[in-house]
Amino acid sequence: MKKRPLIGLTLDAEPAGGWSKYPWYALRQNYADALAACGGLAVALPHDAELAGEYLDRLDGLIVTGGAFDVDPALYGDTETHATVELKADRTTAELAFLRGAMARNMPVLGICGGQQLLAVALGGSLHQHIPDAIPGALEHEQKTSHYEAGHGVEILPGTKLFEIAGPVMQVNTSHHQAVKSAGRGVVNAVAPDGVIEGIEDPAMKFCIGVQWHPEYLVDAGDAALYRAFLAACHE
Repeated sequence: MKKRPLIGLTLDAEPAGGWSKYPWYALRQNYADALAACGGLAVALPHDAELAGEYLDRLDGLIVTGGAFDVDPALYGDTETHATVELKADRTTAELAFLRGAMARNMPVLGICGGQQLLAVALGGSLHQHIPDAIPGALEHEQKTSHYEAGHGVEILPGTKLFEIAGPVMQVNTSHHQAVKSAGRGVVNAVAPDGVIEGIEDPAMKFCIGVQWHPEYLVDAGDAALYRAFLAACHE
């Protein structure tokens, strides 16, 4: 029996106050549950950029998770910051260290929601800072219903790894006010009906895919297929 691949999951973080009088990390349980259900073993990654290499030496794959914050526009060359942008500088610094280290190792990477946006930036791309202002007539990309329900469909583009994994269409949940503007040296693999980029990948890597939705909710059969393909690459 194959050993379960050990997958690093990036954490969210909050300052002292609220849940604890001390600074604290957080991660939604279904990130780990989805990995376990599809054959992986999850481990949480603290925000210590200097130790990223030592963690990566012990990991088989990396998942950069989402969160209610944004990538600093300065990282993709924007000189102005939209009023809606909220930053978590320490988290972004650590996640970039993990992401760039994993990519340098050709380690399988899956970016989820904000993790997909950070992947785009790491690939030399850029972001729309606020969809309603950047894309006239865009869909509502912050659904009000349960994330265990689909918010809209996506078209998956032929010739991409995601197409091989999930087929031509998926129904996905949606919880984001920003979106990828350019995938840099990566390629776009999925788009929403309004043209918003919903997925990217780097074909030069063994497995490097970012999706704008949250596949850990396993809304569509393609979500589990994505996890299984990611974990299969981690075995190679």
